[in-house]
Amino acid sequence: MLLTIPLAAAGAQDVAIAGRVVRDDAQAPVPRQWVVLHAMTRGGGAPLDSTRTDATGRYTFTVPRVDTSAVYVVSALFAGIAHFSEPIVLAGRLSADFGRLVVYDTASSGPPIRLSLRYLSVGGARNDGTHEVIEAIELVNAGPRTRVPADSAPVWQGALPPGIVEFQVGESDVSADALERRGDVLAVFAPIAPGGSEQLSFAYVTPDTMRALRVAVDQPTDVLLLLVEDTMAAVTGEGVTALPVETLEGRRYARYRAESVPAGTEITIALAGAGWRAERLVPWVVAVAAVALLGGLVFALRRPGRAH
Repeated sequence: MLLTIPLAAAGAQDVAIAGRVVRDDAQAPVPRQWVVLHAMTRGGGAPLDSTRTDATGRYTFTVPRVDTSAVYVVSALFAGIAHFSEPIVLAGRLSADFGRLVVYDTASSGPPIRLSLRYLSVGGARNDGTHEVIEAIELVNAGPRTRVPADSAPVWQGALPPGIVEFQVGESDVSADALERRGDVLAVFAPIAPGGSEQLSFAYVTPDTMRALRVAVDQPTDVLLLLVEDTMAAVTGEGVTALPVETLEGRRYARYRAESVPAGTEITIALAGAGWRAERLVPWVVAVAAVALLGGLVFALRRPGRAH
């Protein structure tokens, strides 16, 4: 529960902060736990103060001069893992309750980390015949403890399309140092807390000789989303449903979706060669349509592999 009183009514006074540190789903208080208060701005962040929790797990801080451009968070280092609260804006308040900060024990084994979402955006053919692909995935830990790596074993790993090049890690919830490409496998070495989700993003390029991007689903996936800039490309795979074409940032994309995708499924996306554009087919399609109308050959329009 968040308690607020406008500062305008009382002048520039100190802001009192309170909260409580509890342990996992049992919500048991964590006494004598160090808690750190941080101020976060666009230019970065810095710790402001620290204190220990009391016997009931509660802590308090007083902020004498609130930075109106900052958000404030509290953190607790428990079992070697840093846990952070949700950010709160203190400007305009006399007090704020950060509520419960839940910390967890760690484990290197447990229920499999679930792949709840996999998203791929496949760009159109570039002048050199390559395609840029952006992927984003969301991992969920359904277990009761924070999963951590055991020795050299990753917390989670998943298959990458074979033959890709120029692999790069994008903005993610975990450090880039905790993501490692091992051949056709992406390995994650970052801790993953229970309940919430960790989002990872990365990009790669398909070589100019590759004519199909083969996406191997090596583990059950809740939702698989595809955006393909080549709206005429053939996209095949069990359970894949075509959605209406959508325009994003001035580009048209064919959209596809699959749910509850079982392990062992393969999704194939046809790739065009250098300089190919769907718009180049327009005069050809018009000509074929005219011939079809004249000769009654409507079946000529039903070319195999055309996306609808």
